[in-house]
Amino acid sequence: MYLKGAPVRIISKTPLRRCWNEHPDAKGALQLWWKVAAGANWTKAADIKAAYGNASILANDRVVFNICGRKYRLVTLVRYKWHLVYVRFVGTHDEYDEINAEEV
Repeated sequence: MYLKGAPVRIISKTPLRRCWNEHPDAKGALQLWWKVAAGANWTKAADIKAAYGNASILANDRVVFNICGRKYRLVTLVRYKWHLVYVRFVGTHDEYDEINAEEV
């Protein structure tokens, strides 16, 4: 079932909360990302790029968002057809360098 016109559903907020509890300076930016994403109707990667020009579109439906001026990274798995966004990783730039963003 394709959910035309429906806003995306984000799964889950817990990793974002963990990050902002450890790095309070990221809280406002992560909360803003959540608010924008939760109200978005992303049906293709170009929709995300229109809202977040510095987002990186990767293989395997992964999208990397820069948070706090590239200090933090947020990696998501986006299922456009189902309007689902899965938070796969959120952490510092150094922590991001240690993962394979296309596989998390």
